[in-house]
Amino acid sequence: MSLNFGRTQLSIPGPSVIPDRVLNAMHRPSPNIYEGELIDMTASLYPDLKTVAQTSHNAAIYIANGHGAWEAALANSCSRGDKILVLVTGRFGQGWADTAKGMGIEVETLDFGMQDDADPQKLCERLKADRAHEIKGVFTVQTDTASSVQNNIPALRKAIDEARHPALFYVDCIASLGCDRHEMDAWGVDIMVTGCQKGLMTPAGMSFVFYNDKAAAVQSKADLVTNYWDWHPRANPERFYQQFGGTAPTHHLFGLREALDMLVKEEGIKQAWARHETCARAVWAAVESWNCLRLNISDPAKRSHAVTTVRSDGDECGRLRHWCEHQGGLTLGIGLGFAEKGEPGWDSVLRIAHMGHLNPVMLMGALGTMDTGLKALGIPHGSGALDAASAVLAQHHA
Repeated sequence: MSLNFGRTQLSIPGPSVIPDRVLNAMHRPSPNIYEGELIDMTASLYPDLKTVAQTSHNAAIYIANGHGAWEAALANSCSRGDKILVLVTGRFGQGWADTAKGMGIEVETLDFGMQDDADPQKLCERLKADRAHEIKGVFTVQTDTASSVQNNIPALRKAIDEARHPALFYVDCIASLGCDRHEMDAWGVDIMVTGCQKGLMTPAGMSFVFYNDKAAAVQSKADLVTNYWDWHPRANPERFYQQFGGTAPTHHLFGLREALDMLVKEEGIKQAWARHETCARAVWAAVESWNCLRLNISDPAKRSHAVTTVRSDGDECGRLRHWCEHQGGLTLGIGLGFAEKGEPGWDSVLRIAHMGHLNPVMLMGALGTMDTGLKALGIPHGSGALDAASAVLAQHHA
């Protein structure tokens, strides 16, 4: 007999929980795409998107997932045969590298594995060795959704500057934007990409590329750019349809407007960063109390505030994830980048998302369900996990 007959909760690291307000905003007939409300409302999105990104520069919207944003960033700033350096700290840095290879770009990687962040010193040393400045761009993710590591973006920017290297600095914030602190302009990021379905709380289907004037100047020399991916008309349109390379993603835009109202106008981006940090620390406290599971990233300063990757010595993670989904109504994330399905180690990883639309009711419900699952499955574990998590949440205002 299953207990799963109430409202289920999605705790995978994207798509995240969609607020009812966002769904309701999308539940409407198709609008006029040539004049009126849609055009005015869309114009209002860009200032708030730039507030979330902490930039005063350019923003382009694409009808695409995060992989589309990867390609858009590459197409507008690279040419066939260009060389780039990708810092790999999990699965998604490698994914961006693979996209670049498929576009005819020469890719070099610095791979830091699945449990470490990118080392600024090693980056600096590699760039100093590139005396001819063959490397045109340095690519990284802020949060790798597979490993749940958080890279130190200001430190990586400092490493590029110390090497006195002209490479553009690209950052993937698909998992982190709206959850982890990100200050594009202050941190010296030239091109940043993200998606709508995680911290921005909107159904998957849109992505965004933010770019500064230095990146814009490079585009004139890029031979990969096409009419559809061209970011200039999207950021500086003469007609409305040019912002989307054709028909606008109408209902996604209405949903995004409501999500930005919640995130920027009502909560405030800095308050959202603080909320996500508190929720993340509550998850870490629970996992550490259980003992039978361990956090993939040992240093708290290097952990994402959007997702936590958890590991076990045996198949405990897989068994717990299955119980939570089918018996408890809680969907946790599978492991990525550690082992393929069916291989040894597949069931030794799970991921807990704590991104976007989340409050103590939802978070404690998820942790309580996991705690119940450990008991139901007879997995030996420590006590006090829920007390530890609630103690962290209780200190938020203090």
